Parts: sequence; C-alpha cells; structure tokens
Amino acid sequence: MLTLMLPSGCCFILQKENRRLQEASMRLEQENDDLAHELVTSKIALRNDLDQAEDKADVLNKELLLTKQRLVETEEEKRKQEEETAQLKEVFRKQLEKAEYEIKKTTAIIAEYKQICSQLSTRLEKQQAASKEELEVVKGKMMACKHCSDIFSKEGALKPAAVSGEEQGMEADDEKDSLKKQLREMELELAQTKLQLVEAKCKIQELEHQRGALMNEIQAAKNSWFSKTLNSIKTATGTQPLQPAPQAATPPPKESS
Repeated sequence: MLTLMLPSGCCFILQKENRRLQEASMRLEQENDDLAHELVTSKIALRNDLDQAEDKADVLNKELLLTKQRLVETEEEKRKQEEETAQLKEVFRKQLEKAEYEIKKTTAIIAEYKQICSQLSTRLEKQQAASKEELEVVKGKMMACKHCSDIFSKEGALKPAAVSGEEQGMEADDEKDSLKKQLREMELELAQTKLQLVEAKCKIQELEHQRGALMNEIQAAKNSWFSKTLNSIKTATGTQPLQPAPQAATPPPKESS
C-alpha cells in the first residue's frame, strides 16, 4: 500500500477546499430541499385551484342549464301570452264593433223618433189651428143661422135656448149634438196626438239612456283591454304589471226639453 506523503501546506489547502465543497454541497442540498418543498407546495396550490375551478365550472354549467330552461319557459310563456293577447284583441274588437253598431243603430232610432216627434208636433199644431178654424167656421155658420144664432152668445159660448116651438127645439138639439160630437172627436184626436208625442219623448229618453250605458260599456271594455294588454306584456317581459288609473264613467247625455 502506497502512502502519498504530501507537505503540510497542501493538506491544509485540501482540507479547506474540502470544507468549502461540503458547505457548497450542503447549501445545494438545502436549496434542493427548498425547491422540492416549493414544488410540492405549488402542486398542492395548483391542485386546489384546479379543484376550485372545476367546482366553479360545475356551478356555472348548472346555472347555464337553469338559465336555458328558464329561457325556454319564458319563450313558451311569451308565446302563450301573445296568443292570449291576440285572442283578447279579437274579442274586444268584435265587442267594440258590436257596440259601435248598437250605438249607430240607437242613434238612428233616436233621430227617427226625434223626427217623428217633430212631425207629431207639427201635426198637432196644424190640427189645433185647423180645429180652431173649423170651430170658427161652425160658430160663424151657427151665428148666421137665424134658428141657431140664439144658441151662442157674442163671445161664442153656448147659452140656453129660448122656449119656442117643438120643431125649432128639435132642430136646435140636433145641431147642438152634432157640434158637441165634432168637438169631442177633435178633443179625442188631440188627446191621442199628445199621448203619442209623450210616448215618443219617453222612448227618446230611454234610447238616450241606453246609448249612454253603451258608451260606458265601450269605455270600460277599452280600459280593461288596455290593462290586460299591459299586464300581458309586462308578464311576458318579467316586470311588474302596471295598474291603470280608474277613469270616471261617462254620464248618459240628457235630452234637452
């Protein structure tokens, strides 16, 4: 066995170099351990982040599925609301057309009754004038007759007949009965005309009331349709429906006297 004999100075240098190398090796091992620890820590952190990302992705996927389902339901609800709105529009359009037709019909009937009343009033005035003229003619004839002049006074009123012969009394009675009969007929015809005029006015008032009621129904139908349309639109878009302000009912028009 060979033993190298080195000088003492070389041994000291080698020992020093050996210590330095050992220190460097220990430092490298420490750094290696630190790096290994950091690597393990980084892996754990990355794994945790990955798990959280996967959990968040699952939550987002579930929310996406729910949102798609809600979207489908909303579109279906919107389609139903549109169909219902179209049906309501059609129904209210028919009701509005019917109400407008009834109003036109009622207006025509009212105009016709007003025309009838005007004709009856004109006829009544003419009949009254004709009755007065005929009465004046009859009175004139009676005053011109020497046998009948004693029946009427100068003002035209009847006065008791003087006692005369039997034939003159019979003729005077017949003449008075005829005049009274004519007067009763004229009064009856005048009363019938007045009754017809009153009935026509009552019918006009009733038709005016019906027209006012129809106008109120049309206004109420318009308000209801507008409210339901707004509610349908707001429900389809997912907002709170509005409540329309109540409107005062239109009073029925009054007939001028």
